[in-house]
Amino acid sequence: MRFRIAAWAVASLLFACSLSACGGSTKSTSSSTKRTSSASNGTASTSQVTAPASNGIASKSANGIVAAALAAIDNAKSAHISGTVVSGGSAISLDLDLVSGKGGRGQMSEGGLSFQIEVVSNEVYINGSPAFWRHFGGEAAAELFQGKWLKAPASGQFASLAQLNNLHELLGTVLSTHGALVTGPTSTVDGQSAASVHDTTKDATLYVAATGTPYPLEIVKGGSQGGRLTFSRFNESVPLTPPPDAIDISQFK
Repeated sequence: MRFRIAAWAVASLLFACSLSACGGSTKSTSSSTKRTSSASNGTASTSQVTAPASNGIASKSANGIVAAALAAIDNAKSAHISGTVVSGGSAISLDLDLVSGKGGRGQMSEGGLSFQIEVVSNEVYINGSPAFWRHFGGEAAAELFQGKWLKAPASGQFASLAQLNNLHELLGTVLSTHGALVTGPTSTVDGQSAASVHDTTKDATLYVAATGTPYPLEIVKGGSQGGRLTFSRFNESVPLTPPPDAIDISQFK
């Protein structure tokens, strides 16, 4: 049996995680974070909710904001990437946890074909849906591999998937692939203040945390080839355990 899984998976992953592919959007943003006060029984309250301290990122140049986000990633132990983008009319979705220097795990799908993936200790593990196996190997493969994990070394045709083993390289690629940049208005992403950077060449917009560590928070694109990727759960614990009883893919060569 000849597998074409690796090429498809890599193309999907790299497309979904490239800044130039994700592009920008006309996302509605607020010009600043609002501060509010409260009153009780007609008496003005003197207490105020203290907003998180700014990390100064919003005052930097566009290139400075991207550089700060890259530096933040360099010190991150793990991160979560999720979202959906459209390529050639086909939606590519991903939901991945990446652990620096160790690997990653999650799920990807395109055009109704989905598979789970884990990269652990330089080994790639794939568990596809019946439709996934049927597409790449026919009905026999769908029956043979249903509910099972396949294993292959993170080298050769699967070498590009080894990027899941390098959080810094993968997210660094996301942020480094851009054209001319300009700063945008301060906004909020999932309730967190964020500075924005717009790529005028690729029509791309990146949002970076304006409080705390300046991690990248979101990339958004509008239009028929639009989509949204979010970056979250930095430095959370992500257990990576090789799936038991995985089938070695080399025996099918």
